[in-house]
Amino acid sequence: MNETYDVVVVGGGAAGLSGAVALARSRRSVLVIDDGKPRNAPAGHMHNFLTRDNTPPADLLAAGRDELAHYGGELVDGRVAAVAGRADDFVVTLADGRAVRARRLLVATGLVDELPDIPGLADRWGRDVLHCPYCHGWETRDQRVGVIASVHQAHLWRQLTPHVLLFLHGGPAPDAATAEALAARAIPVVRERIGSLLVDSDKLSGVRLDSGAVVELDALVVAPRFVARSQVFADLGLEPADLVVDGRVYGSRIPAEAMGATAVPGVWVAGNVTDLAATVIASAASGVAAGAAINADLVAADTRAAVDEYRHQVHTMFEREAWEERYRAKPTIWSGNPNSQLVAEAADLAPGRALDVGCGEGADAVWLARRGWRVTAVDISSTALERAAAHASEAGVDTIEFVEADLRVTPPEPASYDLVTAQYMHLPPQARAELYARLAEAVAPGGTLLIVGHDPSDLHTTAHRAHFPDMMFTAGDVAGALDPAAWEIVVAEYRPRTVTDAEGRDITIGDAVMVARRR
Repeated sequence: MNETYDVVVVGGGAAGLSGAVALARSRRSVLVIDDGKPRNAPAGHMHNFLTRDNTPPADLLAAGRDELAHYGGELVDGRVAAVAGRADDFVVTLADGRAVRARRLLVATGLVDELPDIPGLADRWGRDVLHCPYCHGWETRDQRVGVIASVHQAHLWRQLTPHVLLFLHGGPAPDAATAEALAARAIPVVRERIGSLLVDSDKLSGVRLDSGAVVELDALVVAPRFVARSQVFADLGLEPADLVVDGRVYGSRIPAEAMGATAVPGVWVAGNVTDLAATVIASAASGVAAGAAINADLVAADTRAAVDEYRHQVHTMFEREAWEERYRAKPTIWSGNPNSQLVAEAADLAPGRALDVGCGEGADAVWLARRGWRVTAVDISSTALERAAAHASEAGVDTIEFVEADLRVTPPEPASYDLVTAQYMHLPPQARAELYARLAEAVAPGGTLLIVGHDPSDLHTTAHRAHFPDMMFTAGDVAGALDPAAWEIVVAEYRPRTVTDAEGRDITIGDAVMVARRR
């Protein structure tokens, strides 16, 4: 078990496993905690599960566990002893003291069947003491079936066999209309209470009434009181409510919306804990629905967090502290080679005075100085400038002035440079427009403005790019901001180049290259 999961699923039946698999397939970290006591454990087979009819319940759960493991989900055998916390920080504690945290919870703990207090009845539960005609009816067709205290069930089982008896077992006698309907369908009514069950060779053979009379039967149908297994979640405020149909309380359930969301934020339910009548396939379906709803909720939460972080980065990533942190994190960030577009565009220019904006570790400034330029190399990071100065010293050049400045605050001197170069200077749109306008003003008449950046189409590739679409620009974007009366656009184009991405694939990316000459 890890310390924290996106989702902890409590209950590893059909609902819990289906929800967990749906979440794992969405690449969520998910842990299922199961106590190994499924409600349908006494049943030999399950039915009405398309393509899985007659499958032993244990086989279905084993296959479900295998599927969960295949998709990276985890499962631990254990009993949950306590649950505390709230959405994004639930703490689930097991009976053995282990604890995990979860952002969301899926409760699929099922229900407990409270059976009539008849000696021997509980021992036969799920075998020949039954409750669901859709689960066991076909297997008892044409057999002798006794139904305890449920007129509704008596009519349902009468569809399957002509040999149905209704045992009132202390319940009220049917009214005139009900009695007529029972008579019309040839369903006898037994008014005495059942005293015990009769079993012969591990098979129900009948019931003994309080009077001592014996009624021979092959199966006995009961209407249990269904009670949601939710006590451990009470401290979260997850409270069961009675399910009342036609004035009769059938049991308690955790109320939920259609996709399983409860009144407690961050908690979903699936299966019999909320739908007392759900069959195995219905429980599995509700688990998938709840899993999808939880994933959607987490996606929304992840998006909100991403937006907050994105906004934080936009406001901080270009500040001095952030650049200092980047440079201090590694002994070297850049390759040490001059940028290729600078080499291509400045190689034939007559040397003069150059402004290298965002000079970093100094490779461009050193290249220019070696070609006779007097360079003012500006950066916001003192660490970068120290490295750049060391690089210049190693190269034996002394025509570079290194300046620590934020040109957004302290703009360069107007009309002072024969070349102003800014390589891959990406900023939010307004800040970029203002800075580039000041860089243009710094170019002397006849001088050159060189702006190079990552083209927005790079974001369509697998190239490693910080995903800030508004900060990307085309060459045309930059050229279009210049006054045609004052500038001659020499180059404004997309230049492709081939690089290798992080997965070792050769991909094509592009530079936005803008070269303008001041008239």
